[in-house]
Amino acid sequence: MAINKSKVAIGFIVAGALTAVFGAVLLVVGPAVMKDQIIKNTVIDPRNDLSYTMWKDVPVPFYMSVYFFHILNPKEILNGEKPMVEERGPYVYRKRIQKENITFHPNNTVSYLEYRTYFFEPSMSVGNESDILTIPNMLVLGAAVMLEKLPYPVRVIISTTFKAFKEGPFLTKTVEELMWGYESKLVEFLNQYLPGTLPMTGKFGLFSEFNNSNTGLFTVFTGKDDIRKVHGVDSWNGLTELSYWQTPECNMINGTAGQLWPPFMTKETTLSFYSPDACRSMELVYQRSGVMKGIPLYRFVAPTTLFANGTVYPPNEGFCPCRQSGLLNVSSCRHNSPVFISHPHFFNADPVLLDYVNGLHPNEDEHGLFIDVHPQTGVPLNVSIRLQLNLYMKKVSGITETGKISEVVMPMLWFEERGYIDGPVLTTFHTSLVVLPAVMEYMQYGFIALGLVMVVVAAMVYNKVKRSKCDAGATSDGDTSPSAEETEPLLPQDMN
Repeated sequence: MAINKSKVAIGFIVAGALTAVFGAVLLVVGPAVMKDQIIKNTVIDPRNDLSYTMWKDVPVPFYMSVYFFHILNPKEILNGEKPMVEERGPYVYRKRIQKENITFHPNNTVSYLEYRTYFFEPSMSVGNESDILTIPNMLVLGAAVMLEKLPYPVRVIISTTFKAFKEGPFLTKTVEELMWGYESKLVEFLNQYLPGTLPMTGKFGLFSEFNNSNTGLFTVFTGKDDIRKVHGVDSWNGLTELSYWQTPECNMINGTAGQLWPPFMTKETTLSFYSPDACRSMELVYQRSGVMKGIPLYRFVAPTTLFANGTVYPPNEGFCPCRQSGLLNVSSCRHNSPVFISHPHFFNADPVLLDYVNGLHPNEDEHGLFIDVHPQTGVPLNVSIRLQLNLYMKKVSGITETGKISEVVMPMLWFEERGYIDGPVLTTFHTSLVVLPAVMEYMQYGFIALGLVMVVVAAMVYNKVKRSKCDAGATSDGDTSPSAEETEPLLPQDMN
């Protein structure tokens, strides 16, 4: 019986050792398997149902919240006084994103047009599209700055034209008209007799060219040959570099299209993307790690140098002519209109900009932009891109509509485009990228622990059996009890 116990114990020792080795193999192979699965599901490939569908028709709800700077003292501004503004909003629009004309190319790239459509969401808004607001009239004040170097008589004729079409220095319109356009006799006249002067051919509105439009023809890498290049922009509208800016560095088209990034990020990774609306590439930097509904993330934010001028940050010299730091001059890609982009409320900008306008209160929580990304996959979990549209305006002699306006970079509105993973997509994402890796990790260490316990317990049993066997043998060899002859009783005849 003891021999059988020894064999069983040896069998458990072998089984335990194999189990521990299996766990150790999983410890080495597991991460490689997970990495291979991430690569397989990150490549842009129609055969990857979940990831391809997520890339093609972004299932995450995106919203654009618009905040207008309503002018409280338009008459006083014309007399040279400091502008006073009051923030109104948000006016929230649900954004639908859909890729069309998807074409795969032999060099492991894919091209597409991405269309965007906006739908007003009254329940999420503070106010309605029928609200009436007052903002600067870009057609007048913007044109005045653009034309200030023309001969004085020409400027007078332009001013007379503004009066003829009843275009004043400020607009008082509904939110819907300011956003998506209003009928303008001046716009109709310019489009008929000076085609190409304006970027739009119909109604004039701040976002009229955004709705039901595409962001240009993007060609991006599929990652099939190199996962490090996946989603990276190969060209935009056939261009591999821009021509808006003064230096090759500023004209570079870097990063992705701004929706997904390559996997396996580190804290040293920077988040680069090309924005057609900003006419340039932008780069965000790592700020901190965090967790969103159980999913680990890296938060990337805009560095203070993003909109810094060339004096503060020399690499940005190519984006000049510059004004105060914190303003991006986009006139070169906006028909030379004196338009500047900044962070909302001039956050991270030269403080002097706040002195020119009353009613601005910048802070990072409300006005800083960020993108939270799952570092292993490059999938954004929570996005908030916040930008402000500003108009440079001043008095221009000969154009009486400008009155005595002081030179100022006037905030018109700021908007936030935000989205976050939720619902079924979040559940699938959490299961695939959090639960399953955790189960695999627990299995690895579980097999190792189970194997070691089996080895230790079986070894103890084996040792006990061996000791019992040795003890039994020792007792047999050293036996000193009397033999049968010695114990046989004496018979009577033996006593005689």
